[in-house]
Amino acid sequence: MSGKGKVVCVTGASGFIASWLVKLLLQRSYTVKATVRDLKENGIDLVTIHPGLVLGPLLQPNLNLSMEMILKLIQGSPIYPSPYRLVDVRDVAHAHIQALEVPMANGRYMMVGRVTHDNEILKFLCQNYPAMHLPEKSEDYKYEPTYHVSQERAKSLGINFMPWELSVKDAIESLKEKGFLHF
Repeated sequence: MSGKGKVVCVTGASGFIASWLVKLLLQRSYTVKATVRDLKENGIDLVTIHPGLVLGPLLQPNLNLSMEMILKLIQGSPIYPSPYRLVDVRDVAHAHIQALEVPMANGRYMMVGRVTHDNEILKFLCQNYPAMHLPEKSEDYKYEPTYHVSQERAKSLGINFMPWELSVKDAIESLKEKGFLHF
């Protein structure tokens, strides 16, 4: 769908998710404004997207909280309790666009592609990045039971979540490229 002639307001336009959203909106020929005011007074419908821990390539030069948490996990000091509710930044940006373009979009959408534990992320990284010298988990570490977050509503927007492994790999490559990670 083309957004030619349509104006979209995006809040936090310099952030991790919003920078991807702005990029994708501009590619679709939307005009992008950076603030939202007086939603109800102007008859604007509100659709909200609720992402988990957002990973993937950085467009902005600085770290966001999600990517900082993954970097700390790699460095051996996780600041976020397991399990992790992972989602790719590109899926979240795409969901925002779909929420705009799908006429029946309404209400809240949870964006979680995978629920996993830090030990599964570390195991994946050890297998794919052996030069990283990652920290080992303690034998007596107690893991919380893994649960599932429904993807039904997100899929109603046409979202097909990227594999979590791709999101983690692209996050690592981006952290390395931006100079936050050296190995």
